[in-house]
Amino acid sequence: MDARIQQSVVANLSNRPAPVEVGPFVIGTDPTTSSPHINYATPRPGATVTAGDVAALVTAFRAAGRKPRLEYVTSCAPDLETLLTDAGFVVEARHTYLVCAPGTLRTPPALDHIRLYEPATDPERAALIGAQHEAFGGNPVASEADVARLLRQQGAGGVAVMAVTDDGTCAGGGGAAPPADGVSEVAGIAVRTPHRRQGLAGAITADITRRLFDVGVEIAWLEASGEDSWRVYERAGYRPAGRRLYIGLD
Repeated sequence: MDARIQQSVVANLSNRPAPVEVGPFVIGTDPTTSSPHINYATPRPGATVTAGDVAALVTAFRAAGRKPRLEYVTSCAPDLETLLTDAGFVVEARHTYLVCAPGTLRTPPALDHIRLYEPATDPERAALIGAQHEAFGGNPVASEADVARLLRQQGAGGVAVMAVTDDGTCAGGGGAAPPADGVSEVAGIAVRTPHRRQGLAGAITADITRRLFDVGVEIAWLEASGEDSWRVYERAGYRPAGRRLYIGLD
């Protein structure tokens, strides 16, 4: 399972607008944003990594004008963390990832006064992104680049779902990366503050996951940011499966 999840990360980064391959690493770079949560690297599962590879990776990040940063499943590169910390990298977070298969998905009852659907126009995409930004404490205004990025993800086979109230307000949403070898990452599950504690996050998660399984995805995976989200995802049928590391160099 770890190898399949890690390979899906490699595929996701390889699909960025300007990916860079550096020895055993893939850097996913996007010229339209400097966000380290979009521009980061990961190792190919099972690859041998040396201190020289890490030095070359840092050089490539500097050349691209991006912060050197990695996210990866730890078991797929067990010696890498030591090489990175020796080079000055600092651990940002350690997360457990959770997985769901078609047989374990649990769909909650439909919510009153909320519709879940995929955004089909740029204004709808902007509303979804704005709700996500607001829920995560950012600027609630979506840029043209944000909208174009979501459109590109949908065009490549990714999923986006928005939750809309009867008065047309986008209460939240989320999405999933284009599937790779039957695996897709679910991410960005967000609910605006006035609509929390009503089961909406679970409904969004289950709806995205169902859409993935409807097109043949075998494994959906995600990460929980805290105990509350962990419970939401477990109620939707997700189960802990492995460990991932976030690590960066200032």
